[in-house]
Amino acid sequence: MFNHPPTLELLQWLTRGSLKQNLARAVRLWVWLRLLYGQEGERLELPEPFTYAKWRDVFFTESHPKGEKVLYHADSRCPCRKTAASWLFAEGTGVEKPTWIRMIVRHTDWRRDAVEDWLNQPLFSLTRRMLAGDLQALTQLGWLRYRGRRYWRVQRFPSFSMVTSNQGSAEDYSFLPPDLGLMAWNHRQQVNGVQRFFLHVDYVVPRRLLDKVEDLQDQLKQLWAKTPIPPVLLRYRSAKLDGEVDCVVYPVCIYYVQRAIYLCAWGRDPYGAMNWCNYRLDRIEVIVPLEWQDGRVPESLGQRYQQQDLPTPDFIQAEMEKAWGFDYYQQPLLLLLRFDGLHNRRYIQGTVRHETFKPVSYEEAMRLVKREAPVMHRQRLLQVIQSRPGEDAYYRAIYRQGDPNVLMRLQAWRPFVEVLLPWELRVRVAEDVRKEAKLYED
Repeated sequence: MFNHPPTLELLQWLTRGSLKQNLARAVRLWVWLRLLYGQEGERLELPEPFTYAKWRDVFFTESHPKGEKVLYHADSRCPCRKTAASWLFAEGTGVEKPTWIRMIVRHTDWRRDAVEDWLNQPLFSLTRRMLAGDLQALTQLGWLRYRGRRYWRVQRFPSFSMVTSNQGSAEDYSFLPPDLGLMAWNHRQQVNGVQRFFLHVDYVVPRRLLDKVEDLQDQLKQLWAKTPIPPVLLRYRSAKLDGEVDCVVYPVCIYYVQRAIYLCAWGRDPYGAMNWCNYRLDRIEVIVPLEWQDGRVPESLGQRYQQQDLPTPDFIQAEMEKAWGFDYYQQPLLLLLRFDGLHNRRYIQGTVRHETFKPVSYEEAMRLVKREAPVMHRQRLLQVIQSRPGEDAYYRAIYRQGDPNVLMRLQAWRPFVEVLLPWELRVRVAEDVRKEAKLYED
């Protein structure tokens, strides 16, 4: 039976990193353990083994949305409406609110009112992907066993010494997408002395810059270990501006996305605006830590520091869930695509591109054009759809305007895909195709 209170040591153990940055996940994992192994009346009635879908149906009320989006749920009885405070300070947890808040304030350097505000936020109002990530984290910590998309509860709990060591289940793959992380976890060991699982990713950074990129990652890790985390001055070689610029930003996290590693940061971007921006590590010339009182720190960034409102990796992950593309700070737009029927059956149908990437019927495609297309082009687009073969397939998604990774994916699908919406993107793709065709003219 799991009946441990959420002490500082336990939460730090569960988060496997900065508790200040991952407090919500640490508390959520503590709740998971009580739901899985708690005393009678607290433990969920789950089959053995269970799937994520089964846990969802048992945990949430019947009216809880089953889609990928985080939606407001009007049912006050649903656990997705339950605040962190309600979980932590419920009868039987043995947690006194004033003592627990003092502990968090002392350890994280948050202001008391910031902790109070966080306690009033729902703890489980998250997407399927993020909740599935919790199950992955528990598997990696040794609290669950996973195989064939099903989970088994363990008969023997992991010990602190095992989890904090560098052996066995202490290895952490939580930085990977949940399904890929579990795959890597399951196949991490050799079979009869032979490694059978390999992962290949494209990495475009020249070999001469690899040491520099590693040094920058080490420097960022050291900065993130400080309290408080300092702002930094980046000397950045911008490809779009074709030159070097200085940017004062707050570093949030790093991502490997489509062939390179990026620093996600908020602050003064290369164009001089206060915004999010992704900086390719191999194009960062130098990172200079600054004091928060430094005059080079933008006023709005300093205000967020004073208000204990600095951005976290959770924000980025949530924004990437909302729309397709790594430029999570760009405007989300409706994307409507038509695929050749044979190509769809062979390569698109049944695949996962993004949570918002969904097939739609011919009739729904027509309705979307009538509703979303510019008035002056609407009739033309309707005629286009009517002229296409009846076996063709239509898909809709929400994507980030101008995102280069989405544009490259659309380019890779040519000539079997047609962009219908947004109109501006359709025009851009058509112009690209015309330019490309001229290269092959005799």
